[in-house]
Amino acid sequence: MIAGSQRWSPWAACGLYAPRRIGLNRPVSTDRDTIFALSSGRLPAAIAVVRISGPHAGDALKELTGRLPAPRRAMLAKVRDPASGEIIDEALALWFPGPHSETGEDVAEIQLHGGKAVVNATIAALGRSMKCSKYLRPAEAGEFTRRAFENGRLDLTAVEGLADLIGAETEAQRRQAYRQLKGLLGQRAESWRQRLTGALALVEARIDFSDEADVPEDLLGPALAVARELRGEIAGALADAARGERLRDGLIVAIAGPPNAGKSTLLNRIARRDAAIVSPIPGTTRDVIEVHLDLDGYPVTVLDTAGIRDSADPIEQEGVRRARERAKDADLVLWLADVTENMPGNEGAGQFEGQHVWLVQNKIDIANSQYSNNRNPKLSNIVFYISAQTGEGVNSLITRIAQFAAEYFGSEPKLLTRERHRLALQSAGAALDRASAEGTAGREDIVAEELRLAARALGRLTGRVDVEDILDVIFRDFCIGK
Repeated sequence: MIAGSQRWSPWAACGLYAPRRIGLNRPVSTDRDTIFALSSGRLPAAIAVVRISGPHAGDALKELTGRLPAPRRAMLAKVRDPASGEIIDEALALWFPGPHSETGEDVAEIQLHGGKAVVNATIAALGRSMKCSKYLRPAEAGEFTRRAFENGRLDLTAVEGLADLIGAETEAQRRQAYRQLKGLLGQRAESWRQRLTGALALVEARIDFSDEADVPEDLLGPALAVARELRGEIAGALADAARGERLRDGLIVAIAGPPNAGKSTLLNRIARRDAAIVSPIPGTTRDVIEVHLDLDGYPVTVLDTAGIRDSADPIEQEGVRRARERAKDADLVLWLADVTENMPGNEGAGQFEGQHVWLVQNKIDIANSQYSNNRNPKLSNIVFYISAQTGEGVNSLITRIAQFAAEYFGSEPKLLTRERHRLALQSAGAALDRASAEGTAGREDIVAEELRLAARALGRLTGRVDVEDILDVIFRDFCIGK
C-alpha cells in the first residue's frame, strides 16, 4: 500500500513499472502482497467462504490446514490457529494454482461454517500466520476482481457486467449483466478494434511505401470502406444506448396530477405498503417519494409527486417545481385526476407533450353510477378508471405498466449499459466521421491519425489503453472480498 494521499496501485506497491496496455495478461509478480477476505455474504450464514489470492496463498492455506489439496478438488480439513495449534473449525479447502484461477494468481478458498466467531478467528489466524504474515494483508474493496482484470482474466466491460450482476434485483437486469460479463460488448468492441487496425495498416502502407512498385495505388478506398461500415454498426449500438443504461436503474413512472387526486394513495396501493403520507389536506406531499418495484422481471421506479397547482406557499412551490422536473424526465407519466370533479383536471397532462402520458381517473368508488357506466372501453389503452382506495382497476393498471416496461426494453440484449460505454463509442464514431471526411480530400496522414484515435477509443472501452484514471471509479462500488 502506498502511504499518504497517493492512489493505491498494485504495480507501484511492487516497485514495478505499470505497462501502458492494461489487462493483457500481464506477468504476475511474485513480490505482490497476498490478500485475503470473506468473500461470501453477511454473517451468520450456513457457509462462509474465505478467499486468499497471491503468491503466498498456498503457503497460507497449508499453514492453516496442514496440506494443500489437489488442484480444483475439495478437501475436508481441520483449520487451526498457527500460533496456538487450536482447531478453529472443520471446513472444505480448495486450491486453484495460477494462472488458471479467478484472479490469474494462486488462489485458495476455505469454506467454513458461517458463524461470526468462526470467520473472525480464521481471519485473525491469517493475520497471525507464522510464515506468511509479512506477505498477507486484508483485501480492499473489489481487489480480487481488479487483479483478475490486471492479469487479463476479465476486460473492463466484463468487470462492469460482474458488478451489475451482483447488484441485479430483477430478472431483466440479471440477464443483461450476465451477457456483459460473458463478453457481449467486450468481444464486439475487440472485433471492431481489430478491423480498424487492419484498415489503419492499409493507409499506413500507402503512406510508407508509396514509392514501391508492388504497392497498390488505391489502399485508402478499402480502408475508408471498412471505416464507414464500422461507423454504421457503432451508430446502431448508440441508438439503443439509453434503454440499456435505463435497465440498470429502472424504468421511471411518475404519478402526477392536481392536489388531492389520490396520488399518494395510488403509490401505497402499488407498493402494497404505506410509503407515502395520505391526507385530505391539499399540498401534503412536498417532495418526491420513490418506490422501487420488480414488475414481471423488469425494474420500475414509481414516483409520487406533489400536487401540481399554483400556490403562494414557497415550500409548496418548490415541491411543485420538483414534481414537474421529475415527471418531465420520466419514461411514463400517470396523470391522476379525480373523476368526481366537474373539471377532472385532465388538461394538465398537456404539459408533458412528447412523453408517454396515461390519463388515470381515480375515485370511481364514490363516483355516481351514471358516470361509471359511461366509461368508454375504446380508450382503455389510454384512460384507466380506478379506485386507489379500494384497489378496483389498479391491478389492470399495474399489468399494463409491466407490459409497457417489456415493450420499452425489448427482448434483445443491449450492447451499451453505462454512460462510459456510450461516450467511448461516440468518441470512436466522431473519429471515423472525420476520417471519412479527410479521406474524401485525400489527406492520408490525417485519415491514419483519425483511425488511430477511433481504435484508441475502442481500446479504452475494454481497458486496453489509458484507463488507469477510471479504475478507482469502476472498482469503488465493489464489496470487500470480490
